[in-house]
Amino acid sequence: MKKMVAMGLAVCMGVMSLSGCAGGSKNAAAGGEQTAAEQTVTGENGADQGGAGQAGSDQAGAQKAASGLDKLVFTYVTSPLNVPTIIERNQNIFAEDFGKMGISVEYAEINSGADQTQALASGDVQVLYAVGATSVILSAANGADIKVLNMYSRSPKAFSMYAKDDSLTSPESLKGKTVAGPAGTNLHELLAAYLATGGMTIQDVNYVNMSIPDAKAGLDGGSVDVALIAGATAYQAQQQGYHMVADGEGLIKAIIAVAVREDFYNENRDVIDRLMADQEKIAAFMRDNQEETLKIVAQELDLDEQAVKDMYACYDFSLDVSDEDRAGFQKTADFMLEAGMIEEPLDVNTLFFQ
Repeated sequence: MKKMVAMGLAVCMGVMSLSGCAGGSKNAAAGGEQTAAEQTVTGENGADQGGAGQAGSDQAGAQKAASGLDKLVFTYVTSPLNVPTIIERNQNIFAEDFGKMGISVEYAEINSGADQTQALASGDVQVLYAVGATSVILSAANGADIKVLNMYSRSPKAFSMYAKDDSLTSPESLKGKTVAGPAGTNLHELLAAYLATGGMTIQDVNYVNMSIPDAKAGLDGGSVDVALIAGATAYQAQQQGYHMVADGEGLIKAIIAVAVREDFYNENRDVIDRLMADQEKIAAFMRDNQEETLKIVAQELDLDEQAVKDMYACYDFSLDVSDEDRAGFQKTADFMLEAGMIEEPLDVNTLFFQ
């Protein structure tokens, strides 16, 4: 039965990076978590490549990839506030640097965690540049070759639960209520963690697996008491005067990572070294050009700069894997085991390069 549950959840899992900070007058967000895959692959000659193709022509005297690799495909998801992804492509960092190694860069826009990990397993994508911990854990639990290279972001305040009824202020007040949101995601984990603070479980509410837009529509229409939402959807709920029951602060870690296959890592160490160096370059740009970063992100996401600035404060984009990050992964894995999303306990230390 658990096997069936895990397989079903793999279909509906949304990429965990789809989150936004909402719930206060200063909070804003830019996009909702999606459970359906929307994939666009842009090749080296594509108009939306941002110059990746021409970078490959500047290879005179450059050090080629030792493995002979000639193409890299990265996942590309910008919403709601994937700042490193937006800055990387705007500044052509991957395209230029990997082009000097004789490697063309392509992007695959895949908004589903399950589809991301499947693309990695099949070899269609080499780097998951922002993938949720839940997706990594489920993929590994199902026997896939997947490893965490480094962190991408952490944003617990980006996940929230909204209701029209402002009397819903405690876990106990949710007993018997209809709560809707995407299963197998940080939002699902948020609900479980919130209920646990009152000694309750998801069995104490009427939990309905829905996408974020559908959950919000249900809340608007009255068929849903509490919607598990993020991004622009959560911001809209806040603007409508809806009541925020809780966000993820203190309840979940909401970790997003960068992941690759272990065999790819072992066979392309020079490429991995370049990727790590480029991520440091992206982080340096964000740090040293804060105003420009805000403008670039606001334009990409069609938001005003103040909204981006408010959201930015909800995110930690540091790259290093800390003990707290590992503990967060383990907490998520334990939640997934208890929820029947994985069949066996998982030691998350196996997910990281030692």
